[in-house]
Parts: sequence; structure tokens; C-alpha cells
Amino acid sequence: MNNITITHSLAAALAAARSLADGELAAAPAGRSSAAAAAMAGPVPARRGGAGVESTAGRLRPGVEAAVRRAAGAGAGLGAARLELPGAPPAREGKVRDSYDVGAGRVVMVTTDRQSAFDRHLATIPFKGQVLNQTSAWWMGRTAGIVPNALLSVPHPCVSVMKKCEVLPVEVVARGFMTGSTDTSLWTHYRNGVRNYCGNAIPDGMRKNDRLAANILTPTTKAADHDVPIAPEDLLREGLMSEEQWAVVSEAALELFAFGQREALERGLILVDTKYEFGLDPDGTICLIDEIHTPDSSRYWLSSSYEARLGAGLEPENIDKEFLRLWYRDNCDPYNDATVPDAPVELVEELSRRYIYLYEQITGTDFAPAAPETLDLEYMERQIAEALAEL
Repeated sequence: MNNITITHSLAAALAAARSLADGELAAAPAGRSSAAAAAMAGPVPARRGGAGVESTAGRLRPGVEAAVRRAAGAGAGLGAARLELPGAPPAREGKVRDSYDVGAGRVVMVTTDRQSAFDRHLATIPFKGQVLNQTSAWWMGRTAGIVPNALLSVPHPCVSVMKKCEVLPVEVVARGFMTGSTDTSLWTHYRNGVRNYCGNAIPDGMRKNDRLAANILTPTTKAADHDVPIAPEDLLREGLMSEEQWAVVSEAALELFAFGQREALERGLILVDTKYEFGLDPDGTICLIDEIHTPDSSRYWLSSSYEARLGAGLEPENIDKEFLRLWYRDNCDPYNDATVPDAPVELVEELSRRYIYLYEQITGTDFAPAAPETLDLEYMERQIAEALAEL
């Protein structure tokens, strides 16, 4: 079982943040701050969902709703952090996460509030990074008995300290339903006549969104700009993993997925599909190394209406996060325009709400919005330094 450390200072900060249920936010201190962190104080008028998008405002506690409105109205959030960590080179920046190799076999992962699509940054969504980081930490704390993971410490709401691992170059997608719309989705291939996908035999007569007879794995490898499905026998033949490694990874992925489905169902959700990434720690142990069962890495449906909607030929209910991408598609040419318009504040608010709502549904715990001062970069650097010193 992993010994995951939640630092005392972080625990205290999150405990204090629960006072946000009364709608109060502290002002950010002066200092080298991330984008607009200090602007989060002050009232922002209540809004409803915009651009035809139904608002979920009534689903959050009043203080959390107030925090979302203030942050979105101020344009606040953790965008480009660019921390200065002793001994670490500049971050490797991904779409959402920035990673810092701090030496001694450790990597600092910063989960930002960046929202991307169409191969470009679109918006900063308040509290998104906190939701993703803390959702993943919540799951890792509950699944280390299934497979070890790389998480060592959570020194900040948006930061995790991880063991440095050698990445196994295969992403393992776990699926429980016949669904999807992308080029690599199970439904796309099935609709086009495929009946054996990544080594999984699938019978005729299935409808979109049907439950599969059993959960399956559909591994992918990375090409230049997209994922490529691959059967287990092919990944073994290409030397991407050894037979022993694939046996451990595949068993762990199926167990993680089944556990996640059971946990989700207890809180009214169906875990439809998800992805896992594994690596080898310095001792050669296979570990889970990336986010697990988060709103970004996983598809969730609402369980209460699934059967009725399936029978009526309707799409399952879900907490949709695609509306911002669709707004850009409808209001500009996001692939080719040199600049694109700013996202409407109402849509930024709504996407923030939905991330928070999913966190609370997935974990069954109240979300405590991080106070504005936690986005000060010097504060983040101190929290990380303390955590590293304790490991």
C-alpha cells in the first residue's frame, strides 16, 4: 500500500477553505502570482448558463457557487505556472499538466486550469486543476492495493509529487459499453463492420451505448498526432512490453476499472470507459503513473436514467463538458483563425461548476475551493519545497 502524504499545511488550507460555504474568499497576497490570482476578491453578480447551455448552479453549495462566480468573473485561475524549483529545469508543459524533474527520482506534477481543444489553448477554467489533481489522488489512495502507483505527496491542491518512472509506451483503454464518436472509439469501428477490435471478439446485433458482455481493454500507442489502436499480440511482437509486463498491466487495468465502476454506481454514476498509463519505478515495479478516473480521463453517465433512455433510443445522460468546444466551433474557425474570441464568462463559470459537481459525485465528498492565495507562485514553491524535504 502506498504511503501518500497530505502535508499538514495543505490540510489546514483545505480545512479553512471549507468556510467558503459561507461565500467568503480571502484576498491574494502581493507577490509573483499566476494569472489574475489576486483579482478573485469582490462580488460578481449571479448568472445563469449562457449560449443555450443549462446551468448547474443550483447543484453546488452557496459558498462554492460564489467562489466559481468570483473566479470566473475575474479571469482567475492557474494558467502557466512556470515555477522555479531548485535544481529543476524548466517544466515540460502539456495541455493541462506541467512536470518538473526535481531529481532524487521525483517529479513534481502541476495540474493547471488550462482548457484546450483544436490544438490550442481556449480558456482558463477555475478549479479545474484542483478537481483533476484531487480526484486522481482520491482514487490512488483507494486503489494502491490493486496496483502500486507513483503518488508520493499532495503538497498543494493542484500539485502532486510522484516517483519518477520509466513510461511503458502503451495507453490502456478500458471499456464497458459500445459507445464513442472518435476515430478510435469502439462504436465507430463496430458501425463500420469491425467485429474484432484490439483482440476482442464482439458479437453482431449490438446498438450504440449497449453494455458489453464483459469489460474489455483496447490498448493504444502514440503516433505523431493521434492514438493508434493495437492488439495485445501486436504490442508484444513489437516489443512495447514483455509478456509478463502485459499480464500485470492488463490484470491491473481490469481490476481498477471494475473497482471504479462499483464505486461510481454507489453514487449514481456509470463509469463507461477510461484510460490508464503505467510505468516502471526504479525497482522495476509496475506502477500506475497518470491520472485515474478523473472527469478528463473518463466517461461517466448517470445511472438512474440509463436503461430508460437506452430503450427509447436516446443518448445516456451525462455531465457534458463539450459545450465550450462547440461554442468555439460555432463562433470562429478554431483550427485556422490566428486569434479566437475569449470564452464567454457564463460558459467558463458553467464548465467550472461541472468539474466541481463531478468531483463531488465521483468522490462523494464536498469540494473545498482552494483560497486565492494558494495560486501565488511563491506560496506553491514553498509548499512543494516542504513536501520534498519531508520525503
